[in-house]
This record gives sequence, structure tokens and C-alpha cells, in this order.
Amino acid sequence: MFKTPHYPARRFEASWSGMSRVLSAFALCCMLPACAPTFSELQSARLAGPGRVEVTPSYSSVSFSEDGETDKVQDHVGIQLATGLSDGVDLRFRYEYIDLDADGIHVVGMGPKFGLIRDRAALYLPVGTGIGADVQSGDLFQFQPTALYTLPVSSQFELTASGKAILWLDRDVDDLLGFNLGAGISSDLTKWAIRPEGGILINPGEEGRFWHVSVGFTYYADRGR
Repeated sequence: MFKTPHYPARRFEASWSGMSRVLSAFALCCMLPACAPTFSELQSARLAGPGRVEVTPSYSSVSFSEDGETDKVQDHVGIQLATGLSDGVDLRFRYEYIDLDADGIHVVGMGPKFGLIRDRAALYLPVGTGIGADVQSGDLFQFQPTALYTLPVSSQFELTASGKAILWLDRDVDDLLGFNLGAGISSDLTKWAIRPEGGILINPGEEGRFWHVSVGFTYYADRGR
């Protein structure tokens, strides 16, 4: 049903039976065969706050590793938008385009982000779907509960660690786990930040791993500005 990109046969022929369900994952809140999920975060535990918006365009490079060898599999470009609903809750939206060898996939997702400890800890609960050449919006749904913890080193630098589960809502597919470590670099983290990040995606019980290296730019502004 779905088209499969041509990755190096020496890797995937050997591991296809064990990794096919992992390779069926795709993007924030959605999956498709032969495509790695978007498991980057590119955000901190900080909330946009009432009357403010947060905008983060980003780029990611994703690779697959097994048996000591690593191959790049895809690129991602995307944007995240957030607005504060209250002192403790943001609503976030994410759009991601996954650039594969043969086809591209558009992914959309949204959900609330709850501040647990101000600027330190947060819980993000996105749900979404994707659209591709052979996929209609609504065919596939995924839930990605995500915990974030930020260590504010100074007003110019912070570190954020995050962990997430990637769960299907409409079919019986292996659940996945993702872990990320990123930084925020700025002259004033309440106004803007450059966000380099790296992360890993695993299917417990399988040997192969997906890795991403990403960078985003976050800008905060008052609504209506």
C-alpha cells in the first residue's frame, strides 16, 4: 500500500523482520512504513504564558544505526506554535515535513502543555495525524506523552532533557521510546533562543536505533504584535 524508500539493502534486509514495525513509525503523533518518527522536542519546560506566543522553526537530520553502522534516512523541516491559555497551560501546534527519497509526508499534531514546576518541569500531551501520497488525514493517530525538565544555568543558557512514549491509538503496533537532550542559547531566554538538540528513538527488545541531530530557533512575542 505504501511506497518504501530505497535504503541500503545490506542493513535493512538483515533487520527488516525485527525493525519493520519501528520503521512504520512516523512523525509527531503519526507513523508510516519506512519512515522514522519525529521524536525531537526543540522546546524547554518554559511556557509561553497568557497573552504570549512562541514560534519555533526547525531542521532535523535522522539516521539509523545497527551493528556498528549508521546510515542517514531522512530530513525534517517544521514549525511549532504555542500560545498561553493560562499561567499553567499552553496549547501547542506542530507541523512537520518529512523528506524521504521517494515521497514526502506532512504531519500535524497538537495538544496541551502543563507547567508542573515553573520554568523547570512540564508535561506535554500531543495527539495528531499525517498526510502522505497514500494516507488520508485521520487514517493514523498517535499519542506522545512527553515529560520535560529544564536546568536554567543562567539567563543566557539552559539544558533540557525530555522523554516520551510513542503510542498508537488505532492499531496494534509496538510502542516506542524517545529521549532527547537539548540546549537553549540566548542573550535573554525569555525573548528568544537557539536550540541545538540530539536524541535517540528505540523499540524495546530490538537492536536498531534511530538518532537525530536538530536545531531550532524559538521566538517569544505578545499576541497581536
